[in-house]
Amino acid sequence: MAQQYSFDVVSEVDQKEVNNAINQARKEIDQRYDFKGSNTKIDWNPKEHTIVLHTSDDMKLRALTETLNGKMIKRGVSMKALSYEKPEQASGSTLRQTVKIKHGFEGEQAKQITKAVKDLKLKVQAQIQGDAVRITGKSKDDLQAAIAALKGLSVDFPVQFTNYR
Repeated sequence: MAQQYSFDVVSEVDQKEVNNAINQARKEIDQRYDFKGSNTKIDWNPKEHTIVLHTSDDMKLRALTETLNGKMIKRGVSMKALSYEKPEQASGSTLRQTVKIKHGFEGEQAKQITKAVKDLKLKVQAQIQGDAVRITGKSKDDLQAAIAALKGLSVDFPVQFTNYR
């Protein structure tokens, strides 16, 4: 029987890096003069993959999102993984904005990955397995060509490669 090699294509973010970026953003907000007395805070819910930003006005909300984005980029978290919802009014004339962290592939995204792999015309197979796509083949060279092609693919979600065997 011929040797089969495989790897998984996933869309995940490192929760520890997100947590570190949020903590760094909180420290910066506590020290910045323009946020003094504005009741600005960042709430992080790792189980639901959401970040909630609270602040007093629109200008501070923009500064808060820029600070958070800068910290995420420095920690290696892809901006494609963050989905900002529309800001809404909260109690006490404050603003609240929810940021969802994309975790796993949705059905259409997994189909997009498998279609891209099939369009390469390599001797590899792509299978959707839950929220990941497994790519298998007999040649390591074909698998590495598939990885290179997927890295160059322009998609609106983060893509990582794991479980290379």
